[in-house]
Amino acid sequence: MTPREILIIGGGPAGAVCAERAARAGLGVTLLDDHLAWEKPCGGGLTHKALRAYPFLLDGPQRKKIVRQIELKAGDDPPAKIALDSPLVIYSRETLNGLLLDRAERAGCRIRLARAVSFDVSSARPMICLADGTQLQADFVVLAAGARNRLLPAASKPAPAPLAPADFEQTAGYYVPAESDILKIKFLPEFRGYLWSFPRADHLSVGICGKLDESSTATLRRHLDAYMDEEGLSREGARFYSHLLPSPRAQTLRSRPILGANWALAGDAAAMVDSITGEGIFYAMRSGELLGESLAAGHPETYPRRLRAEFGSELERAAGLAPRFYRERFLGAAITVRTIDFARRSPTFRRLLAGLFTGSQDYRTLPLRLWAQLPISLAEMAWSTLAGR
Repeated sequence: MTPREILIIGGGPAGAVCAERAARAGLGVTLLDDHLAWEKPCGGGLTHKALRAYPFLLDGPQRKKIVRQIELKAGDDPPAKIALDSPLVIYSRETLNGLLLDRAERAGCRIRLARAVSFDVSSARPMICLADGTQLQADFVVLAAGARNRLLPAASKPAPAPLAPADFEQTAGYYVPAESDILKIKFLPEFRGYLWSFPRADHLSVGICGKLDESSTATLRRHLDAYMDEEGLSREGARFYSHLLPSPRAQTLRSRPILGANWALAGDAAAMVDSITGEGIFYAMRSGELLGESLAAGHPETYPRRLRAEFGSELERAAGLAPRFYRERFLGAAITVRTIDFARRSPTFRRLLAGLFTGSQDYRTLPLRLWAQLPISLAEMAWSTLAGR
């Protein structure tokens, strides 16, 4: 039977887009969140593939920053500057979440400020208990409350286990009262993660991420403070933040169930994040959309297959490549260092990197393209060196 009453826990991009799609199809949808539109400590970047799928994110009147240039650094080497043919758009998460929730509400979704504390799927209609003691039932429950959410269907067979520490990265950063038009990323030696400076409409989001099971908070703060000094950014008036974000291993994406008889996971709760770049907003929105469409069609069982066919296997490839990208060496130096070196001196390689940032280059064809273009990139690097001398 088609689920008619849908309960969604989590008002971020995944939950809001799922709510909109299901409500537009005439289903009864209630969305619960204990924050609703709030500022989440992440970059807030949307790639060209996200803007192509959701053009209202570029065309709407909401405040945003449009970015057409990226600077990449590794260690103390000079930066590589990459011009983007297709821009990135950066929102504050409070603005983005509010926009998506408004769209869900206009589609007919009931939105409620509430905190769910327990979840029982032992009966055909799952039961949700709220912090105020209220109990709610629905035909189907969507869990989209983030990766750290412990509200999982333990009685389900199979049941998704909470993500392990190795499936998270820790972030720390500042909202800095400054402006820029350039997105900056810096890699550190022997460090699985990166520093960033993301320009937003009225401030910078400057931060660092590192694997939770490999990096201490003190180490992250030390690297972050040194980076801000290097960039000439004052911490006076800046607001500090820290958060955990998913950075799944390949085996987690392969084996963790995201659908049961009357429940499903979407967005960060389903660990739908690129483990190399950290991009998650597009995958959250699209996973919510795919789930909403599957529910509207009366076939929620098609959701995992559709998700894997569209980008699930791509994220699995990224998770498999991430340890190699951050840890291995190529031509006598760390891959991160060689990446910046190639990008600085090879126009061909810069175009490939630009494709990764905008989403036009996938991981499936990346190795083949890298090897096919390697002779051209090496020739361009040699010519750049000779011309420089």
